[in-house]
Amino acid sequence: MLSLITGGSGSGKSAYAERLVQEGGGSRRYYLATMAPSGEEARKRIARHRAMRADKGFETIEVYEHLERVILPGKAKNTVVLLECMSNLVANEQFGVGGEDADIVRRVLAGIAHLQSCAGNLFIVTNEVFSDGNIYDRESMRYLDILGKINRELSKTADRVIEVVYGIPLELK
Repeated sequence: MLSLITGGSGSGKSAYAERLVQEGGGSRRYYLATMAPSGEEARKRIARHRAMRADKGFETIEVYEHLERVILPGKAKNTVVLLECMSNLVANEQFGVGGEDADIVRRVLAGIAHLQSCAGNLFIVTNEVFSDGNIYDRESMRYLDILGKINRELSKTADRVIEVVYGIPLELK
């Protein structure tokens, strides 16, 4: 089962996704952390997220790119994965690994398919970053376009799509 959880910055989407994972059972719970510790602000956010999930039964795997290389031990049907978050992963793939836009989209979606083959339940947190109406520099607009394409593809195949607004989950699908 694939669940996509989206929302704006500070909306409560991460806490909500963690709660869904805890309620969903599974004998193995993996938290795939995608934010690279590349600066003081990133390190503070990472520390905050680590504190949020402390004592929740997650095994954390830090993976900044190439999801297809992740190895998850255990039986797939008993494994639950929380990918936190797609926005960081896409930035890492675009600016770290590189490639044409279509290659980045294919690579990320192939990584998601790999995770789905390894887990009974996959929860993906992503950011809703498209509503501010701002126009950014070319590379930032490229990033938004890639993230938007991935989010649209994931929402097509997801069993559930949930937007968290001000801490309130809204089931979209």
